[in-house]
Amino acid sequence: MTRFDAADPAARRKLYVDAITAHRNRGSEFLTLEVDETAFATEDESSFDEDGTDTDSADDGPDPALGVPWIQFGDGTINLDCTDSELETLKSVLDEFPAFKIDEIHRPEDAAGVNVRISAKADPNRIAQCLDAIFQRVYDLPADVRVWAVEL
Repeated sequence: MTRFDAADPAARRKLYVDAITAHRNRGSEFLTLEVDETAFATEDESSFDEDGTDTDSADDGPDPALGVPWIQFGDGTINLDCTDSELETLKSVLDEFPAFKIDEIHRPEDAAGVNVRISAKADPNRIAQCLDAIFQRVYDLPADVRVWAVEL
């Protein structure tokens, strides 16, 4: 594998396929995909209109206080963390991917969200489509968000 990040939808899906293939060829425990941290504006980078009103919506994208979104894949399982509202969106995304089923939802007492394990018994291309849909819709990220393969 020679490339470790991608920012447009087709290139991201190819990155996911390549990462899944490299992960399987290496026999590693899992691979980790992570959203580029520059996708999150800091307060200093917020947009304001002429009267000083913040034009950035609090509902746009994931909560930066929770860290950057990540997804792990290994042994036919997708693993991710999300909030309860993101979990509802995740369930609707998975309705479009019948081969993918939630196996386990873990709610740690000391965490702001849940950890979800999803059975992903499909070919790398279908897994890549699902991963991109999760990043885009569950975490409400822009179409040009950069994703990194950070661990293979």
